[in-house]
Amino acid sequence: MRKGILYAAACYSAWGLFPIYFKALHSIPSLEILLHRMVWALVFLLLVLTVRHQWTWIRNVVRQPKLLAGFAASALLLSANWFLYIWAINNDRIVDASLGYFMTPLVNVFLGFILLKERLRGVQWFAIACAGLGVLWLGLQTGHPPWIALVLATTFGMYGLLRKTAALGALEGLSLETMLLFPFALAHLIYLALHGQSAFLQTTIATQFLLLAAGPITAIPLLMFAAAARRIPLATLGLMQYISPTIQLFIGIWLYNEQFSHDRMLGFLGIWAGLLVYSIDSLRSSFMNKTKTA
Repeated sequence: MRKGILYAAACYSAWGLFPIYFKALHSIPSLEILLHRMVWALVFLLLVLTVRHQWTWIRNVVRQPKLLAGFAASALLLSANWFLYIWAINNDRIVDASLGYFMTPLVNVFLGFILLKERLRGVQWFAIACAGLGVLWLGLQTGHPPWIALVLATTFGMYGLLRKTAALGALEGLSLETMLLFPFALAHLIYLALHGQSAFLQTTIATQFLLLAAGPITAIPLLMFAAAARRIPLATLGLMQYISPTIQLFIGIWLYNEQFSHDRMLGFLGIWAGLLVYSIDSLRSSFMNKTKTA
């Protein structure tokens, strides 16, 4: 239990610190960062699979076209989420990105209702309504919906939904997704290099090293998350996920001086109120289920 909490805290803290990493790559176009992230993540994951001798799952995957199609869809959602997140950070929208990951748990609940026909309790509807009012307020203040946050939350929520119903674990699933994306990423990087448009070849050695490090930086937190999920209750893991957007929010405001006015805070407060209600209800539901089984 203690080790699981440490793994969860480490992975969520690492995800929270990602804006500092991507800011250091601000001279590289967001799309090229994404392509390098796909390529080097696969290289690192292949090394991990080799060390752990975890290759038997590939034979089963090849024989299941439906499974491959599902992971192709999740790979596209993941790449869209990664691209927008990188773009947001390098365009001084870290606060908006953090809002998206604050909203994700409630989007997950709503997607479960829409797509899986799950029944929602009244408290869950209230939590979604609080978040909806917060989003509406933010839209009224800026003249448009907080589209960065909404797209990040929706793509990650849809991705989580697909992975929830998938038959592969975290390491195997991420490896398959990056395998499916790898040919396109590598082909585009080669195209950029051949046409003299590769920022990687024109940047400093330090920046090149940071791009190469995208592999372990992407994969290690996910492996820690998988280890945490096996050791601690989902309710505890769900509460700890707020570590990541909280760190991102503070980084955006205090380190990179992004605007966070009182009007904007009111919108965030609506979403935080919904998260608080949702979290308390989840803990209560988890406690009641344990009591029944005991």
